[in-house]
Amino acid sequence: MRVFPTSPRARKGIVFGLIATVVLAASAYGLDLLVNARTFQFYGGLTHRVDVPDKVVALTFDDGPDPAGTVELLDGLATAGVSATFYLTGRELERHPDLGTRIAAAGHELGNHSYSHERMVFVSAETVATEIERTDALIRRTGYRGEITFRPPNGKKLLALPRYLDEHQRQTIMWDVEPDSYPDVAASASGIVEHTVEQVRPGSIVLLHGMYQSRATTRQAVVPLVEQLRGLGYRFVTVSELLAAGPNPD
Repeated sequence: MRVFPTSPRARKGIVFGLIATVVLAASAYGLDLLVNARTFQFYGGLTHRVDVPDKVVALTFDDGPDPAGTVELLDGLATAGVSATFYLTGRELERHPDLGTRIAAAGHELGNHSYSHERMVFVSAETVATEIERTDALIRRTGYRGEITFRPPNGKKLLALPRYLDEHQRQTIMWDVEPDSYPDVAASASGIVEHTVEQVRPGSIVLLHGMYQSRATTRQAVVPLVEQLRGLGYRFVTVSELLAAGPNPD
């Protein structure tokens, strides 16, 4: 029994099919790398870490605000005596405006994490503008008056989002340390602390998720994490403060 056709035309068709499959797979892989890249995008500025000589680090918390853990997280940050940057979604901020007001009143920086938290990759310019501007307006209603930086949902971006941010003189803010993104690390507060201490460098931006019910270990890690990094000589700043401390663009 023959497995492959014997005619030249049939064999050529199989070869072309295999080549097309490989090309498509490589293209999809390359696109995925580009969409998720922490250090590259086609338009405007992107920051995943700031090159600074001093031991400074920015703690950032994505998603929410959610009633399950926001107050506990704020209490932990108050106990630690640090200001963080909260990348909030407009949809949840609209549902819980009191929590947004409480975050702002505690002296933290509020960042924009889109309205719906949908992946902003193959989207129109109008969708990007609506997602960002609607959330900006909700952030301002909290009483926050500082700079509003932007972080893409799931860190994904391609064309329309970076172009909008560039046109409005805003950077894409990513991260270089993400301890609670790994299930084995996030399984314990000590794991989160250990991973962060091992990975952090001067100018690091640390991504955490602490406001949902399932993120109890992140909330438990805040105080010991701050204590250990302070013991290593680090001090804590917001993202906008970190950007201001970096080299001036040419």
